[in-house]
Amino acid sequence: MELQNPATPELTVGELIDQLSALDRNATVRIAANPFFPMAHRLAAVMPASDETGRPLVFLADGDQLGHVPPDVAVRLTWHEPTTAPPRTRRRAARPTGQ
Repeated sequence: MELQNPATPELTVGELIDQLSALDRNATVRIAANPFFPMAHRLAAVMPASDETGRPLVFLADGDQLGHVPPDVAVRLTWHEPTTAPPRTRRRAARPTGQ
């Protein structure tokens, strides 16, 4: 799957259809939002509209928030750097007082 090309700031319906047509038609659609605290949302609606100049637009409206975006998705979106959990060390046991 391709990320949006920074040289063309907006994705067209045709480009979206092209990208979606390569995927499983039974896959659930989610919206990833907020790169600093990535959350997943259900897609609630697809709304046709127009901007101030009359140019056609399509809005994808988010629905319920479902939880966090999986870390690998946030990395692929370039919202987060790849990270590895620090190694776990064995904790020392506390000694009872008076010994």
